[in-house]
Amino acid sequence: MTDRESRLQDWTRQQLARLHGSKADSVSLLNLSGDASFRRYFRASLADATYMAVDSPPETEDNHAFVRIADVLRKAGVFAPRVLAVDYEQGFMLQEDFGDELYLGVLKQNFDAPDRVDDLYKRAIDALVTLQKHVDTDFLPHYDSQLLHSEMQLFQDWFCGAFLELELQQQETQLILDSQQFLASTALAQPQVVVHRDYHSRNLMVPDRDRYPADFIPGVIDFQDAVVGAYTYDLVSLLRDCYISWPLSQVQFLALYYKQQAEDQGVISGISEAEFFRHFDLMGLQRNLKVIGIFARLCIRDNKPQFLADIPQTIRYFTEVAAAYPELQEFLQWFRQRIQSLADQRLLAGHS
Repeated sequence: MTDRESRLQDWTRQQLARLHGSKADSVSLLNLSGDASFRRYFRASLADATYMAVDSPPETEDNHAFVRIADVLRKAGVFAPRVLAVDYEQGFMLQEDFGDELYLGVLKQNFDAPDRVDDLYKRAIDALVTLQKHVDTDFLPHYDSQLLHSEMQLFQDWFCGAFLELELQQQETQLILDSQQFLASTALAQPQVVVHRDYHSRNLMVPDRDRYPADFIPGVIDFQDAVVGAYTYDLVSLLRDCYISWPLSQVQFLALYYKQQAEDQGVISGISEAEFFRHFDLMGLQRNLKVIGIFARLCIRDNKPQFLADIPQTIRYFTEVAAAYPELQEFLQWFRQRIQSLADQRLLAGHS
């Protein structure tokens, strides 16, 4: 056990003693897998109860935002974990434990059961519409042009530059910039709502069925980067997930389910089906460029090469969807000629 883990265990024991009004002499911490950030999660057990102890270094993680947004989400009817205790200086948190069942695992278990998959996604979409309708946006930053561009720049800096080791010519960087400007402008023109920013199968949970009813709503985690942005951002993160994919017909069916629910709840109005799918597709392309860069950065900077395995699917999303939009044909042609084959080689070598 490291010194930091020992301090987290001592702090957790103190907090559980306070919560239970008694001594907590023996508290065990089970190290669980972390996420794409620098946070680490531990299951804390005391008697018959379990909690989530979180090591969230304050130099890299915004714990104030996490606690604030968790409270706002719960008040809005979103099933976010209760934060039971927090030490901002050390970067420790004690949270409600939702269990171990990420949406990703349950979806994979039911991959050949489309009705069950649709039910899971409809529950996630209902929770998303609740978030969009009821969460107060006044205190959240905006997903503005600067943020959109800085995210897409990760593709050029970390994937093209650091991972593929390409030296791009001026006309290539201008082509990338022009394409990014197109995607950013279309995102800013969409109706603006609360955006989770990572609303996908690894950040949604099927709660512990011993403590929560079978007719559940999904647990929502990893929400501290929430902003106000395009209404399709979280939807495309969910339905064109980097970690699991579905047939186009199923994606479209579920996207239209969202559209109907969002219209019924007054989140959006007056958007045709064709316009809706254009919004959905183009927002996904912006996210694809960002995520390709993030996965490369996770490998190179954060020593997490396992994320390279998720880049090919993200590239497939991008090339398949971009092919339908004339505004991106020059960029797509450049991508296929300059990036695709080299990326395939490097990804195969990097993940072998």
